Amino acid sequence: MPVEALTLSVEFNHTIVLTPDREKSARFVAEILGLEPGPSAGMFLPVTTANGVTLDFATVDIDIPVQHYAFLVSEEEFDAILARLVAARVPVQADPHGRYPRRLNRNDGGRGVYFRDPAGHGLEVLTRPYGTDPDSPLNGVTEEIPGAV
Repeated sequence: MPVEALTLSVEFNHTIVLTPDREKSARFVAEILGLEPGPSAGMFLPVTTANGVTLDFATVDIDIPVQHYAFLVSEEEFDAILARLVAARVPVQADPHGRYPRRLNRNDGGRGVYFRDPAGHGLEVLTRPYGTDPDSPLNGVTEEIPGAV
């Protein structure tokens, strides 16, 4: 008997973010992104994004490898996030390797910036998905962020 192909919509639902202090990390990420942590769910403290993806922060007592989390935001949200990063004196950079500190990138005609959470994970906010404008004259361009550390 042939197996019928099912048509399913695959969506990313959640991920676990390991940290030495779930409260500190979840509150930092939520505050910077303009979100609120949800109620604890067992060992997890969730932060849910606008598209329903949840970051479940969990406190662990092990060496934690650095992870990378990127957030696609609107231009207005980017401005607000950048202002919160500058006000909180969180070091920012235009690339994940730290070659352009206190700067943002203009890749694909948008804007992007990298920073670290309290656990050392690499966070990124960007206004255009990678590859949306590979011919943009702004690719590779960085701009100074006034007041950034």
